[in-house]
Amino acid sequence: MPLRNPYKNDGRRWQTEAMEFRRSRAVVPVLEYLEEAGSTNDVLVARASGLPDLSVIVTGHQTGGRGRLGRSWVSPAGKSLAISILLKPVGLPLERYSWFPLLAGLAMSRALATVVPAGVEVKWPNDVLIDGAKVSGTLAELLPDLSGVVIGAGLNLTLSRDELPTETSTSLLLAGAPADLDPDAVLAGYLTAFTLLYREFLTAGGDPVGSALRDEVVEACHTVGRAVRVELPSGETLLGEATGIDEDGRLIVRSDAGITAVAAGDVTHLRY
Repeated sequence: MPLRNPYKNDGRRWQTEAMEFRRSRAVVPVLEYLEEAGSTNDVLVARASGLPDLSVIVTGHQTGGRGRLGRSWVSPAGKSLAISILLKPVGLPLERYSWFPLLAGLAMSRALATVVPAGVEVKWPNDVLIDGAKVSGTLAELLPDLSGVVIGAGLNLTLSRDELPTETSTSLLLAGAPADLDPDAVLAGYLTAFTLLYREFLTAGGDPVGSALRDEVVEACHTVGRAVRVELPSGETLLGEATGIDEDGRLIVRSDAGITAVAAGDVTHLRY
C-alpha cells in the first residue's frame, strides 16, 4: 500500500494528520506521534519506566524544546521533527553513555546523506551540518534514576529561509531535498542507522574502539583536523586544532597551552 502524500497543496508543509510513520514504526518497538509537545524529551523521561529500550516519541510541533548549553529550540508547527529515543542499556557502565550523542549525530548524518545532494557532515559532538549550516542538533538527558538516557534530536524539514532560527541554520528543503520528501522515510532512515550503531556498541560491551564506533565517528566528524574555537562551560575560550576524539568521546584540542580533552563546549570551525 503506498504511503499517503504527507504534504499540503503548497508542497512544503506536511499534514500531521496524514503521518502514519509506517516505516519508522517497523524499526523500533514503540513509536508514538504527538501532534504537539512541550518537549519530547520531557514526555519520554516521564514515561520511561513503562517503556522498553528504543521507544520513540515524535512531534511536528515542539513548543518548549531545549538545545545544548541551555539554548531553546523553536520551530514553526509542521516544518520540523522533534525525535526522542529512550535507551536502557542493561549492564553498560554509566561513563559509556557519553557516546550516545555522538552515535546519534553519526546516525542522523547517514540518514540525511541519502536525501540531499549537498555534503553532510558532523560538527562535534553531534550537530549535523549541510554545507556548513546546521540542520539538526541533539540533546542527551539522563533518567533521574540513572537507568538510561533519552536522546532528543531536532531536524529542520521544510523551513524557509526567513523561518530559520539562526543565520547559520538550514533545512532539508533549502539544502535541495525534494519538496515531496516523506518525513517518515527520513525518520526511518535515522532510526535504522541509530539502532544498528547502538546494537553494535552494546555487543562490544560499550567499547568504542572494539566496536569501531570511534573510528566511524572520527571519519564523519569534520571538526577533527580543523582549527577551532571552543567556548567552554566555564566561560573560557580555547583556540587550537582539533586532533581527535578520545575513548570517552571528548574532543582533543592542541593549543599553545598544550593538549586539552573537551567534554562539553560550543565549537566553532575557524577558517584562516
